[in-house]
Formats: sequence, structure tokens, C-alpha cells
Amino acid sequence: MKPLGLIKSMDMEDKQERIGPYIVAGIFYLWLFKNLLSSGQSPKLFTQFVLGATIALFLSFFINIFTKISAHAAGMGGLVTMLAIMAFSWGGVAMGISINQGTLLISLLLVFLFGVVLAGSVGTARLALGAHTPVDLYRGYAIGVIAVLLAQLL
Repeated sequence: MKPLGLIKSMDMEDKQERIGPYIVAGIFYLWLFKNLLSSGQSPKLFTQFVLGATIALFLSFFINIFTKISAHAAGMGGLVTMLAIMAFSWGGVAMGISINQGTLLISLLLVFLFGVVLAGSVGTARLALGAHTPVDLYRGYAIGVIAVLLAQLL
């Protein structure tokens, strides 16, 4: 989009510059969700999480019309909510990671806690870069959480 002159910089500091990328990404997210839903080959929970990401993207786009919001925080809020749903609905289940000939088991609760730390790190980085205010981050985290919970209800 930069070579075409649609945005001034990769930072997209002006909220008007974000409209095009939001629309393009939204179309691809909807396409992905439609394909996952119609194929029936992906787990229901994964399809719901993709729907949550799609909802978060469109909510961020709508809010972006009126005020600045952190899409990074929206993504992290959705990720942490997804990890919380997995960790607390599947209780003592561990996630297996194949390493060479063996399998490493990691608690989903530990993965959730790592996600919380990662979300905090992303928010801190956005503040340190001066890209957002704390309110922008709070809005983003809230949108991510709401979108994933809404997708679970749908």
C-alpha cells in the first residue's frame, strides 16, 4: 500500500490510513471463516476463534472511524481470552509439542499465563513506542475479549 501511495508510512499514524488495511484484512478473515465453517474439517473451537478474530477486526475498524484503537491489543486480548477458554474448559489437559523423537507436555494453564505476560509486553511496547495511549490499549484489549466471547455465544 505504501508503494501505491495509499499510506504515508508503515506506522499508519493517521487513523484514516488504516481504513484500507482493515477492509482488506476483514475480507480475508471472512473468507477464512467461511472456508473453515463449510469444510467441517477444522475443530469447532478453532473455527469459533477465527470468528472471534474476524469480529474483533470489524469492531476495531468501526471504532477506528471515531477514535484511535490498538489493533495489537485487540489481537492480544482475543488471544488471551482464547487461551483462558482452552485452559479453564479443558482443565488438566496438557498441550503436546513434538521435539525430535519425543513429546514435551506443557500445561494449558502455563500457556495461558505466558499469553498474559506476552499481552502485557505488547501493550508495554506500544506505550514505549508512543504509538498509543493507555486508553487506546484498554479499548483494544476489551474489543479482543468481547469478540472472542461473542464468537463463543454465536
